[in-house]
Formats: sequence, C-alpha cells, structure tokens
Amino acid sequence: MSPISRPGRAVLGASVAALTMVVATACGPDNADPAVTAAPGVTADASGKPGAAPIKLPTLEELKTWKLEDWDKWAQANVITPAVKGYWTLQKLLEAKPKPLPQPAPDASQPPAQPTGAAPTTGAPATGQPTAKPTAAQPGGGADQLPAMVPAKPVAHPFPKNMHVNGKIFFKDGNEDYVCSGTVVSDPANPGKSNLVWTASHCLHGGKGNKYYTDITFAPAFNSNGVLSNGNKQAKLEDAEPYGEWTATSGMVSPQWTAEADPEKGGPWSQYDFGIIKVANPNPGGKSLEETVGGSVPLWFNAPRDQVGAVSNYGFPEGKPFDGVELEHCDGGKPSQKTGDPSRPAMLLIGCNMTGGSSGGGWYATKDGKPALVSDTSIGNGANTYEAGPYLEDVAQHMFEYFSKKAK
Repeated sequence: MSPISRPGRAVLGASVAALTMVVATACGPDNADPAVTAAPGVTADASGKPGAAPIKLPTLEELKTWKLEDWDKWAQANVITPAVKGYWTLQKLLEAKPKPLPQPAPDASQPPAQPTGAAPTTGAPATGQPTAKPTAAQPGGGADQLPAMVPAKPVAHPFPKNMHVNGKIFFKDGNEDYVCSGTVVSDPANPGKSNLVWTASHCLHGGKGNKYYTDITFAPAFNSNGVLSNGNKQAKLEDAEPYGEWTATSGMVSPQWTAEADPEKGGPWSQYDFGIIKVANPNPGGKSLEETVGGSVPLWFNAPRDQVGAVSNYGFPEGKPFDGVELEHCDGGKPSQKTGDPSRPAMLLIGCNMTGGSSGGGWYATKDGKPALVSDTSIGNGANTYEAGPYLEDVAQHMFEYFSKKAK
C-alpha cells in the first residue's frame, strides 16, 4: 500500500482558524527578527518594531471569524531566515542532536501500559509498507487507555519509492544543531507539485517567550540507500541526501503553541503541536518537491475516530537505542486517546518505543483504500513505550488551507 497520492483542489472555507505564519527574509540567522508571541486575548506588535499597528491575538472562538485579511496582517508578525547555503555539512548532520520528545505529566486517570516483554529492536528488516495491521499488543484502542509498547522496525534499504516522502528536518536552536522528522504532504493549491512538509510545532518554534529556529532544512529520503548504516561516517553528503537539502522559505505553527508552550513538557499546547513549512528546490528553477521524490501524502482532517483503523507512524529516532540514520516505523494498531485539556481535541495515542528525533514524523491511516496523514509525533513518555500526536481538526485544516493558498 503506497502513501503516495495526489488529491484534487480544496476550497478555502469562510472561516480560517489558528495559525502563525513565518516568512523568510534575506538576512542571516544572527540578525533574525524575534517571533512575536502573545497569550490569547492580548495584543501583539505585527512587526516586532516600535510604532507598528498592534494585532490582537484572538481566542479560539474569535479565530473562527477571522477573514483572509486578518491572517495576512498576522502573518507579518513573524519571520524566519533561510538556511545559510552550505551550513549543513555531513559532520553537522551526524552530530545534530535529536529534539527531545516533550514528556507528559503523570496522568492518574490512565491505567498503566500492558507490558509485552518485547525488547527494543533497530536491525530487523521491514518492508517499508505502512500496513499498520492491528497487533495483539494494541488492545482495542479505547479512550484514555495506554497501549502496550510496540517495537519500531527500520525500513529496509534501499527505501521503496513510496517511502521517499519521509525525511529529516534539521534546524539550529541558538548555538545547537537539532533534528526532527517530517513528511511531504499534498498541496491542494498546487496539485502534483507540492513543496509542503508537515511536522510538529516544537520542531519549528521554541514555544512561549521564544522564537522560530533558524537554518530549517528538509532532507527527503535521508539515507535511503543505507550508505550511513552500520556506523559508516565516511560517506559523501550527496550520497546520504539523494535529493539534496530543501531550505524552508516560510512556515506556520499554531498560536496556541507560541502563546503557551513549554517545548520540553507535554501540556494543552501539545494538542495543537503541528506545523508546516514550504521548502525550495536546492537547484533554482528545478522541479517541485513532490515531483522530485515521486509523490506526496494527503492530509485527513477531522477523521472520524471510529473510522480510523490501524495507524503506523514514521520517523528518524536518534536517542538510544537508535542512531538517527534509519527510517523507523511502529505499526501501532487502532489508536486510543490521550484526553489532556477536555476543551481541546484528544490526542491520538499508540504504542511505540521511538525516541527523540522522531518528533514531527507522519502518522499514516487508510482512507478510501489509500494512506493519508492523520497526525504527527508530538510527545512520548520517559519509558519509551508510547507516542502521542495531535488530532487534526478544524484548527489544523484551516491553518493548512490558508497556508496552501498564501505561502510564498
């Protein structure tokens, strides 16, 4: 079953919900304008500079009434800088730290996971197909029931063509280099020619009181031929990145993230921990990302929970026992729920032992016989037995539709 598909053009609804848009500037990472963040219901300067007209960051209910011009004004409030050409050497890529999975607070309402006795594995070959069949380790998917751990399996080398939509996201946070995961998603405004990558907010922005990361770059099908496997660090950069490095030119995360989030902890903000970037071909005038890798994955918003069957998540975990060079996946079965703030959509929850670096990786479910993206990896627990991702409802859909039409 292939995750590659191309949906028809979507129409932007009358209401557009929560997002923060960031637009690339020509300046380098050392003189980036800080992102403007504000709690819902207070004002934020649109440009971050004195004298600019303030924009009120609305509540979630108010966001539903925003018009396109409101989003255009808010989009001016935040900027990112394009990656410096040549910054990401092979040494930097291999030494980049995994962005830690935010750890959830203990939840006494949830029963403990059912142990399987399975040990973490990193070397068993896998087909690479996101079949995500229900497993005995995943008991039913009931609400707020912690699943049993499901060991991750690496996608076999060379990657099947349908796996080339998965990649690594590299970025700089202060003086440190980090890595997350991301997925090429279908763009309704540019069918067949998407340059959009879906990931987690915590892979793009530092949360409350912080700003957007710099040098954000996507490397699709990283190590698809296995050249870096088994500890080999003598390969050439172009061998490890078959399609090169695609720098982010603009992006979005939810205002809930910028206003509330502690990126090291799970919380209500995790229920909106999703983000998107638009990337540029390293060869000016070249083909789109979708054309280059051979496809994209459509997003499935407001997926009826009772219709979401088996789910598989994908990513490049780097925290032990993983090494960050293998594309791993957990066939988690039917997801259960992690409620969190009951006023916000309950997160999807599956058993998985992936670690930091898998953040932002795509979650596949089957829609009309074809794979679709229903979430991204947001949080994990200290025991590495499960991962949770946001449920993509109206906020995510309207953010995405706006970005699809307006991203530069």
